[in-house]
Amino acid sequence: MKRFSASRLGLTGWRDGRRAPFQNSLAASRWSESTLAEAAWGRARAGGVRWGWAGAISGALVALVCFAPASWLAEAISAATEQRLLLSDARGSVWSGSAVLVLTGGPGSRDAAALPGRLTWTVRPRGLALETVLRQACCLHGDVAIVWAPGFGGYTVTLKPPADWVGQWPSAWLAGLGTPWNTLRLGGTTQLLSSGLTIESAQGRWRLRGGLDIELLHASSRLSTLQTLGSYRLSVREGPPEAQRSGLPAGTATITLSTMEGALLLTGNGTWGMAGLRFRGEASAVDPDDAALGNLLNIIGRRDGARSVISIG
Repeated sequence: MKRFSASRLGLTGWRDGRRAPFQNSLAASRWSESTLAEAAWGRARAGGVRWGWAGAISGALVALVCFAPASWLAEAISAATEQRLLLSDARGSVWSGSAVLVLTGGPGSRDAAALPGRLTWTVRPRGLALETVLRQACCLHGDVAIVWAPGFGGYTVTLKPPADWVGQWPSAWLAGLGTPWNTLRLGGTTQLLSSGLTIESAQGRWRLRGGLDIELLHASSRLSTLQTLGSYRLSVREGPPEAQRSGLPAGTATITLSTMEGALLLTGNGTWGMAGLRFRGEASAVDPDDAALGNLLNIIGRRDGARSVISIG
């Protein structure tokens, strides 16, 4: 029996023809798979780089917020008060720090007065609100809390003192504000009292709830030879409902100045609101012939006979 090879039967070409297309398609498939793998790896690497950058930026932002220096807070307060209240030598961070409180007369002023000791603060979240706790051994009565809370189109700031009085400061500190305080050179003690105060701001309008009293105790001045001029109280209260009926904008607070005791008499009334501060008052002496108060009455306001008229706004 004879055996025939494939070449003799003419099948060589057939086998080669079948094998060649198969080998070509296999090579093309492997090349395609390799290309897809490289593309997938490239996309994965690009995605990894993007996520890496996103993580680095997020981490930097978190670190920036958590460790923001106290000097940033000092700059913000200086700008908000037109450089009249400064946090000098600020240390620590925005969230926990300390500084020396300084009053100045504003940009270009040479007047400045600092309080003794350092004011310390701690800022912590309270839900959506931020609570700032202030401490100062010389002047504040315990821990004084101020809570800032966002609202619809505005915010709310609430003062939460530990008792009815917030703190006290030497009246001489006011000389740092410049004219007329640097001329009066007051002596005595200035005390701030409040059982609670809230300022609500919404859509460009604000409203005061509660109130506060500023008391000037045992006041003296270099413009008078008297050892003490007296003691005085300036009260700020939420405007009564009838204030709106008299044409005052909603949220307008009322201001009252009264004399507690002393040779110098101070009285007056005013308002504080969206229209600004408006105050009318007068100063006079218990004894009209008291020459020791003459220079002081000339400085306090516009002289009108035995009295001095005070007008703001």
